[in-house]
Amino acid sequence: MIEDRKMTKQKLLSCYKENTIEAGCDEAGRGCLAGPVFAAAVILPSDFENNLLNDSKQLSEKQRYTLRPLIEGQALAWAVAMLDNREIDEVNILNASFMAMNRAVEKLKIRPEHLLIDGNRFRTQSNIPYTCMVKGDGRFYSIAAASVLAKTYRDDFMQQLHCEFPNYNWAQNKGYPTKIHRAAIREHGATKYHRMTFKLLDEQLELDF
Repeated sequence: MIEDRKMTKQKLLSCYKENTIEAGCDEAGRGCLAGPVFAAAVILPSDFENNLLNDSKQLSEKQRYTLRPLIEGQALAWAVAMLDNREIDEVNILNASFMAMNRAVEKLKIRPEHLLIDGNRFRTQSNIPYTCMVKGDGRFYSIAAASVLAKTYRDDFMQQLHCEFPNYNWAQNKGYPTKIHRAAIREHGATKYHRMTFKLLDEQLELDF
């Protein structure tokens, strides 16, 4: 029985507090060298279930884009927000992640009574109670749904930026520090979308942009 449970995907939970309007919140893009950080907030029906939905990092790109319209169609409310690279440089990426999640919550058409935050820290800008959940995107449907929306909307945004700066291969790496991305920075310098407070190159070169 123990080995069977290990091989079976754990079923996600529908809520943390029963009879409460909960919004799951998650972000995408914290570890990138370029582009914004995105966040999403999602309120799902109490009876929501989906056998595929999971932490977006555990899903393929096709699965994420299959799930997005299902989430948007079945959610009671959902919203996506972002902070661009300049804002990230001003407030640092941790604070930017908190601010993006707060912005997403503010955009919800239904005011939640409780927030489920993926991770171990959060700084709220409202009086809505919240609970931080380590690896919450693999434990709760609402956080997993938020992770899918944040990831796919950010990927769409980076695809647009790729058209403007194709040398950096953002269509594939989405701004993460891959070898190709770093090589392009080394050859072409930083763009207006790069996070200048991040370590863009291992050599710590001073870049012209």
